[in-house]
Amino acid sequence: MTTPQWLRSFAREAYDLISFFVFVLGIMLFVRFFIFNPFTVIGSSMKNTIHDGDLLIINKRDNYINNYHRGDVLVFVPEGKTDAFIKRIVWLPGETVTIMSGHVTVCDTDTTHCQVLEEDYLDIGTTTDAVCNKDTFVIESGFFVLGDNRGGSTDSRCCFGTECSDNSIYTVEKDNIIGKASLRLLPMSDMRTF
Repeated sequence: MTTPQWLRSFAREAYDLISFFVFVLGIMLFVRFFIFNPFTVIGSSMKNTIHDGDLLIINKRDNYINNYHRGDVLVFVPEGKTDAFIKRIVWLPGETVTIMSGHVTVCDTDTTHCQVLEEDYLDIGTTTDAVCNKDTFVIESGFFVLGDNRGGSTDSRCCFGTECSDNSIYTVEKDNIIGKASLRLLPMSDMRTF
């Protein structure tokens, strides 16, 4: 008994349609897991730059090419934590940093060249205070990050909310980074790139 022509035609069309959907799903999953990731902000540690409830698109591609700079906004999971944080890179590996008189001072490794960090992304009048009884940090590896809402941010200054000690981790290592915020998608009235 031979298979009717209409049934062979239907099977071929169904196979083509399923193949197309599997292909599209594969591309979507690749993009989602390796290139871009949606992220909804929870909390106010980055206000007034980023607000609670904002939907961001996170660029994961930079994680593969190690392309992070001072001022980038990172999404990461700190060592010993399970929830993702969002903060701004303020200091880079190989720098010594001091927080005093409400300002951030960055020095090179031998502390001969120091400068007060220009932070034009902060609201006027925002000061940076030392917390956890520590005001000087030597960054050997990873990134030192702070929230733009300096008075309401759990960040590198206080070991991301864990109890600080001499062996505490103040930085975000590359392996803990999910990606860099590249676009605020929602609310649409505040859509912008970072």
